[in-house]
Amino acid sequence: MCSFKMHILKLNLKKSSYNIIIGNNILNHLGKYICKLNIGCDAYVITNAFIKNKYGGLLNKILKRSGFTVRFKIVPDTEKSKSIEVATLVIKDITHYDKKRNIFIVAFGGGVIGDLAGFIASIYKRGVPYIQVPTTLLAQVDSSIGGKTAVDLNQGKNLVGAFYQPRLVFSDVSILRTLDKRQVRSGLAEVIKYGVIKGAELFDYLEKNYQDILDLKLTALTFIVMRSSQIKAKIVQQDEREEKGIRTILNFGHTIGHAIEAAARYKGYNHGEAVALGMLVASDISKKLNLINNTTAQRIENLITAAGLPTKIGKISLGEIIKMHYHDKKFIGPQNKFVLVKGIGKTKVVKNIPLKIIRQALKMRT
Repeated sequence: MCSFKMHILKLNLKKSSYNIIIGNNILNHLGKYICKLNIGCDAYVITNAFIKNKYGGLLNKILKRSGFTVRFKIVPDTEKSKSIEVATLVIKDITHYDKKRNIFIVAFGGGVIGDLAGFIASIYKRGVPYIQVPTTLLAQVDSSIGGKTAVDLNQGKNLVGAFYQPRLVFSDVSILRTLDKRQVRSGLAEVIKYGVIKGAELFDYLEKNYQDILDLKLTALTFIVMRSSQIKAKIVQQDEREEKGIRTILNFGHTIGHAIEAAARYKGYNHGEAVALGMLVASDISKKLNLINNTTAQRIENLITAAGLPTKIGKISLGEIIKMHYHDKKFIGPQNKFVLVKGIGKTKVVKNIPLKIIRQALKMRT
């Protein structure tokens, strides 16, 4: 692949449409794409210390070269940054910078940064433009696309938020080569999710090429970012605000995954690891309900294992996980709702699964 080749996907949402641009070593081109949007003159970049130290100087140069003023705001790269308290502190800082009333926000980081920055953009002055420049595999394949923005509460993950679409998603795959193995595995969990829910050919590719991904080979990384982005964009186009039930399948693995994160107080497991465990529990439930056979369940577990992701929950209280899973935003009153597997590339949304079966599936993972 040519070093500067770009792939442009269009996410069509009528008035909220935007491009997803994917390529290697393309960060230098970011400024001209922002200029085309005509969204303001003052860039407020929310990032973390590592990305600021590694790429902040380059991004500052790129944006200033295109005529933008630039201010960086560093927040800790932990789930605890996704809070009302941190959002309030950042908004207060924005007010000191936003003198010309021509500001736009740049989310320059992983999923935590993207969720926080998008949430702030959605509520500051009832909405200001923002763009996503994701720097982790998880963010490039999933969280930067689709406009879900949120912060957490003690009672659960992503409980305060809004649907608010970015004006641009700009994914430079070469940045992923700075990731440590754990971050790569975390992102790979979301790619596996896409293979299970809507991409049998992607799942096949992962089974054959997972080692190239873990070794950060750019051809493999570019393929999975492209294919995952295509799958998610198509789903979001059909059901932007999750009103038709189509977008619900993106939550495969997340009902129990989010509950594990919350039960562990966002310590121990990162998001991708928790989602991997959630996918296994959903797969186990699917098998108990005779939706899949042992062969399909084993393929899912084998790939998760090969990716270096956890298959056992460990010492987290199952009672606490059960308690936290009731905070899932998809539940209606006491009625639960799980995305289950019918086959690789096929899902089924099932309501009112008996608590006994959920407990049994969780115990299989202890």
